[in-house]
Amino acid sequence: MTMDKNNLLPSGLPRIESMQMRDIVKRFPGVLANDHVDFDVNAGEIHALLGENGAGKSTLMKVLYGLYQPEEGEILLNGKVADIHSPTDAIEQGIGMIHQHFMLVDNLSVAQNVALGLKSDKGPVLDLAVVTARIRELADKYGLYVDPDIIINRLSVGERQRVEIIKALYRGAALLILDEPTAVLTPQEVDEIFKIFRNMAVEGHALIFISHKLDEIFALTDRVTVLRDGRVVGDVLTADVTKNELANMMVGREVSLERQRPPVAPGEVRLKLENVSAVNDRGQPVLRNISFAVRSGEILGVAGVSGNGQRPLAEAIAGLQPVSEGRIEMDGRDVTNLSPSEMFKIGLSYIPEERMHDGVIKNFNVAENLVLQDHQFPPYSKGIFLNFKEIDRHADEMIREFDIKTPGKETAVKNLSGGNIQKLILARELDRQPRFLIAAQPTRGVDIGATEYIHAQLLKQRSEGLATLLISEDLDEVMAMSDRIMVLFGGEIMGIVDSDQVTVEQLGLMMAGEKAEEVFSQKETPVT
Repeated sequence: MTMDKNNLLPSGLPRIESMQMRDIVKRFPGVLANDHVDFDVNAGEIHALLGENGAGKSTLMKVLYGLYQPEEGEILLNGKVADIHSPTDAIEQGIGMIHQHFMLVDNLSVAQNVALGLKSDKGPVLDLAVVTARIRELADKYGLYVDPDIIINRLSVGERQRVEIIKALYRGAALLILDEPTAVLTPQEVDEIFKIFRNMAVEGHALIFISHKLDEIFALTDRVTVLRDGRVVGDVLTADVTKNELANMMVGREVSLERQRPPVAPGEVRLKLENVSAVNDRGQPVLRNISFAVRSGEILGVAGVSGNGQRPLAEAIAGLQPVSEGRIEMDGRDVTNLSPSEMFKIGLSYIPEERMHDGVIKNFNVAENLVLQDHQFPPYSKGIFLNFKEIDRHADEMIREFDIKTPGKETAVKNLSGGNIQKLILARELDRQPRFLIAAQPTRGVDIGATEYIHAQLLKQRSEGLATLLISEDLDEVMAMSDRIMVLFGGEIMGIVDSDQVTVEQLGLMMAGEKAEEVFSQKETPVT
């Protein structure tokens, strides 16, 4: 039987004209994750799926991709009911998924990664020539330019993202689920990947785009469906809605998207690094000659693509990463290579990048996590015994003051949403009245409502004289919250600039490895 050419994409893949999810219900113990949800996407359309953490977005897409089975409802492809019981079923019916975190083997080539797990026409022998030819065909068709023979660990982050898309297309994906696909890309790489997505839509692919970034929703998508508490609360054309309207739909109340940094006169230097270098456990440099200072009442933002020294920098200051050269001072005191406990005693607080791994003990309850670092000191202890009455009183106060949504202070932290876990960590670290705060990715994976609250708290502490190092891969956050911005690339400072005198494009160039002096037309030394 010959397939109608009108039902093929230009790449030769079968076309999915339409996909409908009808009346989808998915339950977990004690949670109705999807409550009779309708969702659809058509060929040539980029449809955004938006909602707070826990709204049901990921669950719905896992149902579509075959990772979950719904209790009620059905999925239709081109008007016919589709049986999707596993990702293999989804892939065989033309549905692909691009995950936020790349699923690539670093020491294999592009072609080997694309072919991984697929059957070969030569039986047990992999026919890489056929794979390579098909990759080149797809690359030419969609602008996904990458060398099929190059090893993955030699590729940039943006190039790795292209490989993930090629993998999905190679397996026949006519419908692509894009789960936070820009999370680790520079602005220039985002522009390039958006061109590719638009090209794919023009060629007849259907794309579902999941993102927390409203600017991206408006830059890329045709339509937006908003979920809240497992239900659809809006399905609108992107051109017919505003950012504030979308944010209000997500949260169910008025949300302020503007971050006002009131003028604050910086005070004395709280933290100073001089020529700090560090190596990892394999002896490879992770920090190279880092020098900067942060004053009281100032937020210094740190921008950069993930993996360019942000985490080693935070951990070197906190005493978790040994410094091989240079000097770190707090309030004029040499604190180089002090232990974390000693750093906390002299006024450092730390919101770590990996909140579940480094920020909380997930099986401990809320009250216990709120005193993790101070439980051995009065008033939370009496000699060798814990003062549970004071720990409970403190937990009630923090839950109220920081608006932590929890069934109770005895609830295990692992049962809270990501935003409320982050609020808990923020409450614990700020309650210690620090002199210097490291906030590493404080709103990563956090919904708009919690982000608004966290930003307000950081700005409040800034006005009260706290010195803050804000590390974030969200450039909008860095530019809105920071007085100055430092860009890292390869563990080295590309420049430190005034946040009011730099553009996203200029920051993007610095994030890609250009020094500030090269980026700015005037040959002035960056503000430090």
